[in-house]
Amino acid sequence: MSQPTTDIEQLLLLCKTGNQKAQLEVYNRYYKAMYNTAVRIVKDPFEAEDIMQESFLSAFTKLDSYRGETAFGAWLKRIVINNSIYSYRKQQKNNEVPLEGVVHKVEDSSDGNPDHGFTDIQAQKVLETMKMLKESYRVSLTLHLIEGYSYEEVGEMLGISYANCRTTISRAKESLRKKLSELCN
Repeated sequence: MSQPTTDIEQLLLLCKTGNQKAQLEVYNRYYKAMYNTAVRIVKDPFEAEDIMQESFLSAFTKLDSYRGETAFGAWLKRIVINNSIYSYRKQQKNNEVPLEGVVHKVEDSSDGNPDHGFTDIQAQKVLETMKMLKESYRVSLTLHLIEGYSYEEVGEMLGISYANCRTTISRAKESLRKKLSELCN
């Protein structure tokens, strides 16, 4: 890459020709967000890392199928989510139970900014409490609330009906509220 290319379309054109520097640049731009997406679904940092790597490899090999109808990041994120859900289902099928602690403590992180500190602690408490939900609730809430997918999209990804998806997410929210109120008392 003799000239600095900051435009993603230019990088993608170079990636299609097998340009490794362009692939590395695309990877560097998106890996953190894709890793965070995967880890929220599979709850295992090592598995999330593997999923992210496989997703990038898949994206680079299937780059010709990317039509540009959505942003590249959204297309890549969909690959990551599909791979994460596949891994999650495989774990469920094998009845793997994570040996994480059930009770999580949110530490007070005083970063000198009282406005953001309290909000960060609350958000962290919600995320930690979500880990205590049953798997179907945790995954559906993650996709809907954190990743921003609609009920229709979540239902499609999880292979459940729209009505079942709405019911699951509603029950998941109620379960999360109960667990949060228990932690506050």
